[in-house]
Amino acid sequence: MTTPHPAPGRPPRERAARPHVPDTGHLFRAQNRLHAFNRYELKYLVPVDRLSGIRAELAARMAPDGHAGPHGYGVWSLYYDTQRLRFYWEKIEGLRFRRKLRVRRYGETGTGDDDSTVSVEIKQRVNRVTQKRRVLLPYSEARALCDRRERVEHAAAQGFVDEVLDLLHRLDLRPTAMTGYRREPYVGTDADLGLRVTLDHRVRGRDRDFDLRSETESRYIINPRFAVMEVKADERAPYWVTDMAARHGLQIQRISKYCQSVEAFGKAPRSVFHVPEDDLLTAPSATTPA
Repeated sequence: MTTPHPAPGRPPRERAARPHVPDTGHLFRAQNRLHAFNRYELKYLVPVDRLSGIRAELAARMAPDGHAGPHGYGVWSLYYDTQRLRFYWEKIEGLRFRRKLRVRRYGETGTGDDDSTVSVEIKQRVNRVTQKRRVLLPYSEARALCDRRERVEHAAAQGFVDEVLDLLHRLDLRPTAMTGYRREPYVGTDADLGLRVTLDHRVRGRDRDFDLRSETESRYIINPRFAVMEVKADERAPYWVTDMAARHGLQIQRISKYCQSVEAFGKAPRSVFHVPEDDLLTAPSATTPA
């Protein structure tokens, strides 16, 4: 696939050469509280009038995620980037090695306290494989680490915590954008163990008030008439998943919720991958919980 030209206004590069891809295999084999995933991902935009058919086919072959209630759960993510949006541009330019740092919270807005558990994650792409490493921390410690750049102690995954701290200092990372949505998850069974499909509804974002528990008004960054279907597999998506998508007229999309939020709030020019928002001019604001 041809790499797209950067959108107008792209700032000068912050590095002279593409970073070396580190050997992180030992981190994925470590048996500790550092969670790590290696997966292939496909993303689709699903019109809400086709969701019932998609949902019926998923339910016939997969099981609902046991961690989700009947209406799924809220997902709130705070993304960190450089002043010149290095991680954003790495995604837009399709670099074979790229990454991003985020803090993620599951649940409803307006709930939880400083002891609520959140995950601090480095999500990176190496060629076609998505790698995600994360560690669970109390929210107060995650803020100390990522916002105040203080070293926090973690007996089981100190190396990863120190890597996050180094990344924050070395690249001068700062809170940049938030996303939030309602997630409806399905997990594979039998021959499809390792398969995970999620339907993300009412995808919103904001560019300020970065408390993950805040009920501050967010705005839609993807038309609420669409859900985002993400297919995650250990090796490749089963044929029945891609066949289902084709029968429902769905096409693979290069969607990044983080990039959508950056562009929706005017922090970067709209890229060729920005989801069209012609109808969003009349869409309601998103003030209710995920």
